[in-house]
Amino acid sequence: MSQKRTALVTGASRGIGRAAAKALTEAGHRVVAAARDEEKLKSLVDEGGAAAWVKLDLASAESIKAAFAEAGAVDILVNNAGITKDGLAMRMKREDWETVLATNLTGAFLCIQEVLRGMMKQQWGRIINIASVVGESGNPGQANYVASKAGLIGLTKTLAQELGSRNITVNAVTPGFIETDMTAVLKDEIKQKMLAGIPLGRFGKPEDVAAAVRYLASEEAGYVTGCVLRVNGGMYM
Repeated sequence: MSQKRTALVTGASRGIGRAAAKALTEAGHRVVAAARDEEKLKSLVDEGGAAAWVKLDLASAESIKAAFAEAGAVDILVNNAGITKDGLAMRMKREDWETVLATNLTGAFLCIQEVLRGMMKQQWGRIINIASVVGESGNPGQANYVASKAGLIGLTKTLAQELGSRNITVNAVTPGFIETDMTAVLKDEIKQKMLAGIPLGRFGKPEDVAAAVRYLASEEAGYVTGCVLRVNGGMYM
């Protein structure tokens, strides 16, 4: 890598975010880990998986502003944090709809706004949005989550067009079924049913997604923008 960059990863306390922070650190970047869980962020820094941490609640515009002010200039933004509040559309409470959209989509957009001025000034930037396979395929019982992730894909493509002339790339990664805390709670019969639909015959690991993030953040990916990189074992093509 020709130059050490500063990367900020949201949702870095666990799962995909934690793996992405470690991968970017290994690639030689200075990583600022952001999430709500301070203890897990501290442990990540203690392990050498990040250089610094900031507390971040994506549901709060004030928290986002404060976190980025503390983090300083950011060259690489990884929008990974997300929540679920599943339920069938007919019975979904408006609050559950709005909370998921506010965190997963609006929160990611506000993070992007915080870094754009600096990236445009230096004519270099990487924005990587972690969407989901269901943002492309749909998924019953997850209208709010799917809408937020599909929105993130649309946002990615629009920003790639807006920012390309400034040498800022904007890409999305769509993970499939990844073994994380979020998926660990699913019943075995549901897992087996999902496994049957994955051509590679296994669930993904957070490191599989982190490898895609590492690539998209690199100099080698300088001609890749507006891309939706599927890391899903072939479960959706």
